[in-house]
Amino acid sequence: MLTGLLRARLRTIHLYVSLLFGAIFVTAGLTGVLIAWTDELDGALNPGLLRSRGAAGNHDVAPTPAQAQAAVERLMDAPGYGKPTMLKLPYAADDVYVAWYRKPNKDKGSLATSTSRQVMLDRYTLDILGERNYGEFGLSRELLMPSLFHLHRYLYAGDVGKTVTGISGLLLTITSLLGLVLWWPKHTLASLRKALSVRGAPTSRQFHFSLHRTAGFFMTPVLAVLGFTGLAMNLPDWVRPAVAAVATLEHEGKAANGPAEGRKTISVAEAMDIAQQRVPQGRLTRLSLGSAKAPYEIRLRQPDEIREGDGSTRVSVDAYSGAVLRVRDPLKAASGDTFFNWQFPLHTGEAFGLVGRLLVSFCGLAPLAFMITGLVLWLGRRKQRPSGATLRNNAPQPTPKRI
Repeated sequence: MLTGLLRARLRTIHLYVSLLFGAIFVTAGLTGVLIAWTDELDGALNPGLLRSRGAAGNHDVAPTPAQAQAAVERLMDAPGYGKPTMLKLPYAADDVYVAWYRKPNKDKGSLATSTSRQVMLDRYTLDILGERNYGEFGLSRELLMPSLFHLHRYLYAGDVGKTVTGISGLLLTITSLLGLVLWWPKHTLASLRKALSVRGAPTSRQFHFSLHRTAGFFMTPVLAVLGFTGLAMNLPDWVRPAVAAVATLEHEGKAANGPAEGRKTISVAEAMDIAQQRVPQGRLTRLSLGSAKAPYEIRLRQPDEIREGDGSTRVSVDAYSGAVLRVRDPLKAASGDTFFNWQFPLHTGEAFGLVGRLLVSFCGLAPLAFMITGLVLWLGRRKQRPSGATLRNNAPQPTPKRI
């Protein structure tokens, strides 16, 4: 059992962490509710931009390397576009190609938000359907979901915002676990039943206290995981040393092209073919285009991967020789890399399918509920606490001395 002094100190830490970072917890939670369904919502908001025409009767077969090559050539031949930095391949039958172009940042400060130009192509006709600036803040249909993502991860404050979000994840984990410690009841059935029940009228302090306490018990495991995974994804360099101390991690260095020796760079189709031969069971999902400075990086998803969508399998191919420089296979990864491969699927809930995504979305509302009930309790205590003048007036008066 906790002593009264220790409980009071832990409650104070729990309180002030929540007061100082509560707004960030609430922002991350509410935006997370929506971006857990970003593909579905973005597609529903922007069907003309993110849905290919003529999908009826077609199946969600991955585009071939030759088809991806044709999409790149379509952009390179179109005035005002040229060679993209990255190409995301369609997944569902009505998905589109999404080409990314890096946009130079005029403001290169630590608070600057990076912006990329996204261009969408119909997967069947290769018509250019439109474009948007990914990272630019806006509440329009085209910019809403990207804006929510950047608010969720970067707080629209660049690297500083990303660091604050990562620290907030750590503090969310700590304050959630502290709440569980403070919840812990006496070892009696009556105390446990009381700790797991919501009582009182909805406007009473008893109701807010019991709701805060009971909901905290059930939400703590999910919130602690969401907080830690947010830390691991935003600030991996903070977590890697601890993971490396107990598990094996692969070297993080970037792959590089070999000498050009007068050769031209290989084509997109050739690079994708090489990657597909190396991972024949993988579905091609996206590629970073090679150049004189960087090799091709082709991403695939294998059937048994925990990560949905793009997957985590990566094949780096020399842009000149076509040699495979590196393969990152999550199904054969070292234990430390497997740990990091789990962070994104846990954070989004996709590790447990639809149920996991629904649970993460529901728990995204929890910080707001805890903020409201916690403020009601805190403000109620402050009102009940007597002021200094009241304490002085109510203090016992000294007895006059007799002469």
